[in-house]
Amino acid sequence: MNESSLGKRYRNEEVIISQGDRTVCMYVILSGKVEVIRNNNGNDNKVLRMTVLEEGQFFGEVPLFERLGSANTARSTVRALGDVRVITVDRKTLLRRINENPSLAYRIMETMSRRIIELEEMASGHAIN
Repeated sequence: MNESSLGKRYRNEEVIISQGDRTVCMYVILSGKVEVIRNNNGNDNKVLRMTVLEEGQFFGEVPLFERLGSANTARSTVRALGDVRVITVDRKTLLRRINENPSLAYRIMETMSRRIIELEEMASGHAIN
């Protein structure tokens, strides 16, 4: 990882955050693409690719809103696909920005809702008969 004047740079396949890590911020992609993967947690050690995110999208927001036992814990691993630059936004800054611009909260909820729908569709393709 290389530091720059704006954000952090990651090289191809470099892990930005690992599933299970403690985290106190969300990430906004300034340039490049990342893949979001999740360990199966089964005995087969399979990794499931959840999605690919691009410039302008964000990840790592769930732990900032969650208040249960897994609060502040990354739910997936995110790694760079090629060269990537991201900035981090901590909870305090995010809440201040939402207070200043409530439409930001709507955009975050809209993205989270879309992700839930995508996960439901993915899960229905793996249903047990």
